[in-house]
Amino acid sequence: MDLLRFLTAGSVDDGKSTLIGRLLFDSKNILIDQLDAIERSSKARNDGSVDLALLTDGLRAEREQGITIDVAYKYFSTPIRKFIIADTPGHIQYTRNMVTGASNADLIIILVDARNGVAEQTRRHSLIASLLNIPHVVVAINKMDLVDYSESVYQQIVKDYEKVSTALNLNNVQYIPISALDGDNIVDVSEKMHWYGGPTLLEFLENVEVESHINHTHARFPVQYVIRPQTEELHDYRGYAGKIESGVYKKGDKVKIYPSGTDATIKAIELGNIEVEEAFAPQSVVLHLEEDVDISRGDTIVKIDEELKVSQDIDAVVCWMDEKPLTIGRKYFLQHNSSVVPTVVKEIKYRLNVNKLEKEYDVDAVILNEVVEVRLKTASPLAYDSYNFLRENGGAILIDQTSLVTVGAVLLK
Repeated sequence: MDLLRFLTAGSVDDGKSTLIGRLLFDSKNILIDQLDAIERSSKARNDGSVDLALLTDGLRAEREQGITIDVAYKYFSTPIRKFIIADTPGHIQYTRNMVTGASNADLIIILVDARNGVAEQTRRHSLIASLLNIPHVVVAINKMDLVDYSESVYQQIVKDYEKVSTALNLNNVQYIPISALDGDNIVDVSEKMHWYGGPTLLEFLENVEVESHINHTHARFPVQYVIRPQTEELHDYRGYAGKIESGVYKKGDKVKIYPSGTDATIKAIELGNIEVEEAFAPQSVVLHLEEDVDISRGDTIVKIDEELKVSQDIDAVVCWMDEKPLTIGRKYFLQHNSSVVPTVVKEIKYRLNVNKLEKEYDVDAVILNEVVEVRLKTASPLAYDSYNFLRENGGAILIDQTSLVTVGAVLLK
């Protein structure tokens, strides 16, 4: 069976955790002891119902406040497919957590409260889905039970969201009217919305076509460690260890080392101390080269017929994650795979206005959860791909040089 990674997103109280709980409950993916535990935790509810959101809201603060704070991961399967769900927070101040959950998703479910329609967080999360190139978007219009299962309400929200999806160039958008609380159109077809002829949520998740999240076309091998024992038995041994981020490598392949641009040939490939003819992502291997070339941690070995961008002046989209503002002239570490280079912010090109989905210029500082495009200057050349071209080699992070805390998610351009 293949694997689908997806996340839920949307505004506060749109029902993300309840949706996941309902999905797990109706698809028979809850163990008896889990059900007993949430039934005990739900005893305080006036209507006597079971709070399915407790399946994902596990932190004490989440249960006390009835909100999601951190990303919660859940695993379940059906006879057709396996799933990994990331339940992400809806509050604006936890947008950085949502970015983390979205970083390797194949699909995003954006919940919209049928009573409120498209809100600021709907646009914010749609913007992040667009920036991260998430291939599929499901707009789940929730709480249809609170608008009398009105088709006109559903159609108006679809019309409003189509303006957002057009502005952000979102592809493969599917609209599904649901009630997470009552289970309408989650696993079973709702008898209260005869006007809807599309799939249920689970039916769509089971059948949506998703390409493998591992790219086997473009070969990228960031060097993590140079193995040079210099012992009497292994005095000539020189191996380059790391994880193949994408692509396939074979013995005899002509390769180029970046950022130096030096050409070489693969002499041997070791996988688990055994020599093999080929290796592919996401295996961790040791490569041996015919030539004696200068290679260090942070260099990238690429097939000879492919090229990386090499520059010290780098444009990037940054999702800011720190309480301290990002300002022009601030210095950070830029970590890209195994390469860590000092960098300085030379220019804030523009900020993305989430409400208007427009670019705002003349920005002096960037605060928590804002999305901007910046120009970075690195201390040494960086070899990379555009994030839009190859996610595996186009993502990076900014690290505070003093606290060593990650302060920004970076999408290289």
